[in-house]
Amino acid sequence: MKIVVLPGDGIGPETMAVAVEALEEASRRFGLGLQLEHDVAGHASLQRHGATVTPALLEKVRAADGLMLGSMATYDFKDESKGEINPSKFFRKSLDLYANIRPARTYCGMPARLGEFDLVVVRENTEGFYADRNVESGGSEMLITPDVVVSLRRITRQCCERIARTAFELAMTRKKHVTIVHKANVLKIGDGMFIDICRQVGREFPEVRVDDVIVDAMMAHVVRAPERYDVVVTTNMFGDILSDLTAELSGSLGLGGSLNAGRDHAMGQAAHGSAPDIAGQDIANPASQLLSAAMLLNWYGQRKGGRNFLEAAAAIEQAIAAAIAAGQCTRDVGGSLGTRAAGQAVLDRLRAA
Repeated sequence: MKIVVLPGDGIGPETMAVAVEALEEASRRFGLGLQLEHDVAGHASLQRHGATVTPALLEKVRAADGLMLGSMATYDFKDESKGEINPSKFFRKSLDLYANIRPARTYCGMPARLGEFDLVVVRENTEGFYADRNVESGGSEMLITPDVVVSLRRITRQCCERIARTAFELAMTRKKHVTIVHKANVLKIGDGMFIDICRQVGREFPEVRVDDVIVDAMMAHVVRAPERYDVVVTTNMFGDILSDLTAELSGSLGLGGSLNAGRDHAMGQAAHGSAPDIAGQDIANPASQLLSAAMLLNWYGQRKGGRNFLEAAAAIEQAIAAAIAAGQCTRDVGGSLGTRAAGQAVLDRLRAA
């Protein structure tokens, strides 16, 4: 398996370094034969190539089996005419990575303030209210007058069908429960179609229980009783916000692993941002990037029928859980270790797997 590794901005290089060590150890331990090809995107690429991402990099990623993307300073990149392209958007759109899978769960050794839970947010990743990816070229926000902005939202049958299918197929491997999150009381046509299509796809999975919740109510319900939920499927912006909330409810956004998956490509990417305020201080939690690496291996193993990849992914996840249970983790999740030491605690357990 060939993986392109892009360390990112801010805390990205620190957390990615830990993830790379874990991937190399997993490759040795489970005979994965991983080939890691290192390159740059974001600020490093802007300085070197005049653009945060380049066509040559895209072709390199297309030719690989997977991509590990470090945290990017996306808010800094405002003018695409100056090469300031959002790398996350660029790869999601260019590779049609339509499914953003974001698990959230509690861990032994951490206070479960809301009780134990284990859920996954399945977020549509290519349209919705995201003005930088729902039109063929340019953006879908328009400055009508100096005082008026119009933002367009795109919802399509194809995108609704494929994200719904992703959610129901995932639910079949878990507790067989899908919750559709929407705002159909206001967005009657777009979210109305989203609900209808999700339920149509759901009829192909009669074993799966289906319900739906309005997004603002869901924000309250998931805080009150997160254990009620298993697989949550929703549109792009709602999923982005909800998955940050559920990750934080599990203990920290630093536990938010994330996989961006399409038909032919996938990208492991920590759910959090580049956190420039703590960059270089050895305090960032590497768990999110580690979990994203495990998810990428799992995706490849399922796609290729590679049992050793599935075992390697499970071993990384178990090593993270064991390190947290032992208190060998960063401060945001109750430990006292720095980034490198917390990563080493995971690596030690992975070597013993």
